[in-house]
Parts: sequence; structure tokens; C-alpha cells
Amino acid sequence: MSLDPFIAARVAELDAMLADPMQWLALLAAALAGALIVVSAFVKTIVPLRWLAVGGNLGFVVYGVAHPAPMVLLLHATLLPINLWRVLEMQRLTRRVQRAAAGVGDLRVWLQPYMKRKRLRSGAVLFARGDAADRLYVVAEGQLEVVESGRSLGAGEMIGEIAFFSPGHRRSATVRCASDATLLSIDEQTFRQLFYQNPAFGFEVVRLVAARMSADALRLERKLAQVDPHGVGAPQSVAPPQP
Repeated sequence: MSLDPFIAARVAELDAMLADPMQWLALLAAALAGALIVVSAFVKTIVPLRWLAVGGNLGFVVYGVAHPAPMVLLLHATLLPINLWRVLEMQRLTRRVQRAAAGVGDLRVWLQPYMKRKRLRSGAVLFARGDAADRLYVVAEGQLEVVESGRSLGAGEMIGEIAFFSPGHRRSATVRCASDATLLSIDEQTFRQLFYQNPAFGFEVVRLVAARMSADALRLERKLAQVDPHGVGAPQSVAPPQP
């Protein structure tokens, strides 16, 4: 079977397309949308990535109308409002954090607009050692106790942030209520969005984690000194790091 008729038909279609201004518009829109998709493969942050997706959707919508290509038009007309909503949601989230912070270097201030409140009875276990880390907590009222170390946590103290960054993503200790308690919590997804999208917030998180780890190391040194003041032997038990 000769390919000449097929090639001739395609060339005729291309000539007809290039003679139509609407087809030029469709080709340019598709080329621009394709270029944005290629660029998005090299972008690591969420907001620019979403804006590139919006640009790509717009390009393919124009292509779908001008060519016409109904399935391409339907697909990208559906994706366009979703991507727009997500990018606007991320921008609102960042602005709210910036307003909440207002120069205050306290993570509780940054997080409060996004936290949910819950009440627990005395003796209730907030989380157990080995549990998956899915939320960060701030004590609003009452007392918590780290079971393994006996450490008490009171109003205003934060618990659970280090497990978000641990390799196993698991709690390193059990925390229970030493009294009736009111807690504020934030889910990991929202916490990570804040961390990635706002450098000032990320810096505060790193500073807090470093301070907690330094405090854990200091407590360990004191424990070792109490058990073996002359540096001979080893302690029978060592408090685990902050969960």
C-alpha cells in the first residue's frame, strides 16, 4: 500500500489549517500550554506549580475551542477551576499566617488560626509510643504527662512536632492526660503547607526543633550525671527524646 495518498491528505489538511487564523491560534495556545507543562516539571514549590497548571489549562481550553477539540476542552475546563481554587487557597493560607505572626516569633501564634480544639478526660492517652504522627498539639488547659520520662506539660506547651520530621514518622513516647485537658491540634498536611510556603515559619520550626533537641541532650547529660557522677558504669534507664 502506497503512503503517497496518506501523506498528500495530511499535507492538504496542514495547508488548510495554516490558512485559517483560528487554527494558528489553536496551535499557538497548544504550544504555550505544552511549554508550561514542561517548565512545571522543574518547579519544586506548590504555588508556582499551581500557577503553571492554570496557565496550561487556559492554553488547552483555547486550543479546544479554536481547533475544535471537545474532549480536550472538557478536560481542561474541569481542571482549571480546581487549580485556581487550590492556588488561591494556598495564597490565603500564607497571608493569614503572615498576619497572625505580625513579627511574633512564637509558633503557637502562627498555628492558632488553623487549629482544632478537643477535650480529653484525665487518664486518656493522647498518643502512644510507636503511633503514626499525624497531628501536632498545644495544651490550652490542664496537664499532660510524658509516661516514659514523667515530664509534665502545662498550658501553652507544644507537643508532637518533632515526630513530623523523624525518619520513622512515629511517636517516640506515650503522652497521657494527668488531668482533664483542652488541646489545640493541627494536621500534618496543613503544617507542611505552612512550612514549605513560608520561609519565616519554616525557620521558627527549625529553631524550635533544635531547641527541643538541645534540651533533650541536656536532660540526658543530667540523668547520666545523677546515675553515675564519677563517669563509671551506665544508667539503668534514660528518658526518651521529646515525642
